[in-house]
Amino acid sequence: MPNVFVSSVIDAPADRVWGRVRDFNGLPNWHPAIRESRIENSEDAAKVGCVRDFRLQNGDRIRERLLGLSDYDMFCTYSILESPMPLENYVATLRVTPVTDGERSFVEWTAQFDCAVEEEEALVEGIGLNVFQAGFDALKRHFGA
Repeated sequence: MPNVFVSSVIDAPADRVWGRVRDFNGLPNWHPAIRESRIENSEDAAKVGCVRDFRLQNGDRIRERLLGLSDYDMFCTYSILESPMPLENYVATLRVTPVTDGERSFVEWTAQFDCAVEEEEALVEGIGLNVFQAGFDALKRHFGA
């Protein structure tokens, strides 16, 4: 089972970073690859089990289910239901942790999934760079880095 792990430090307090990424339907507000998003059946975006249906800038559609959300621990866990990527059983977590040395945040985004062996390297690299790191780079720009 391939694993993706990407982390970074953002020069902003954890509560502000979490406030930016917390909204399960808010990807278009901070991630440059996302064009639009909606929560199916008009459910609350903080309700575990809700499904977000979003489009990438290139028009691809992805549907994901919220599996866990904690304001106390500042994390969001979700699974992919539908995607153009050749993978299955995808579960990811985005977490924000305060850095006690200054007003900074440690952010980490992890994922595990199943895929064909010949797809593994490209998927791990693509998700790590084009999704996770691209999101962190956008957050750094937003918070002035």
